[in-house]
This record gives sequence, structure tokens and C-alpha cells, in this order.
Amino acid sequence: MGVSRRRQLDPEVGDHLRPADADLPAGAYRVVGTPGDDVTLLRVGDADGRRVHTGEVRRVPRGRLDGFEPAENPDGNRSIASAAAARLEGFAWEIRVIGQAMRAHPLQGAAVVALLLVGVFGDGRLPGPEWLFTAAGVAGGLGIAYLGYRGP
Repeated sequence: MGVSRRRQLDPEVGDHLRPADADLPAGAYRVVGTPGDDVTLLRVGDADGRRVHTGEVRRVPRGRLDGFEPAENPDGNRSIASAAAARLEGFAWEIRVIGQAMRAHPLQGAAVVALLLVGVFGDGRLPGPEWLFTAAGVAGGLGIAYLGYRGP
């Protein structure tokens, strides 16, 4: 009889692992990086398989991955209502960030909002070719996205 050995894991970004006998808190961990000889893990599920938002990040040497086993994605068992609520929460967060950025940069904020409004409502009300209003709308939308990305 031979001794059974665990197969060495070679995870990729996006895979989910669960510590079997590693000394980490029980739960599901998403692979978020594989730099060099380490694997970076983000804890995304508790021991019962429910989604958690801990922000807990661990770096594990590839040689210690024998203490892990593949795990289910905790997002796979979310209800539709829970997924919709998370989307709405994310949208509300984006609106807050964009609002803060516009308060921090009022002139730039006013310019991109004006471009967006001209692009959306200007065709037929202001003189100019249709492509100009399309370009203004796209530029205004990109400007708002840039302000949100840039932040306050």
C-alpha cells in the first residue's frame, strides 16, 4: 500500500481555495495574484460558504499550497435579491464618489455635465450637426467617469 499524497495545486487568478490544514481562518479564498513564488489570496467566504467582505489578504508560498483544496465560489449561492442589492449598493457608492469628485473639482465637473447635457438634449434644440452632439455626449460621459476615477 502506498501513501497518498495531495496533488500540488497550481491556482490561477479567479480560482477559489479552502484551507484544509493550513493555519488560516476557515472559509473560501479567491486567488487575486500569483506573483513569483507566492499566491495572493483574498478571503471571500466564511466557513459556512456565505459571502463575506473582510478585506483579509494573505500571501502563501506555492510550496505551502498542499494545505489547501479547491473551493466553491461563495457568490455562486447568492440569491437574486442579494445580488441585486449588491449591485444597487455598488451603484450608490459610484454616485457618491462622482459627487465628491465634482465637489472637489467644481469647474471640471460643470464642464463635463454641460457636455453631457448638450450631447443628450442639444440635437434639434441647438444648431449643429448630429455627430457633434453625439461627440459631446460621449465626451461628457467619459469626463464624468474620469472625475469619478480620479476621485476628490
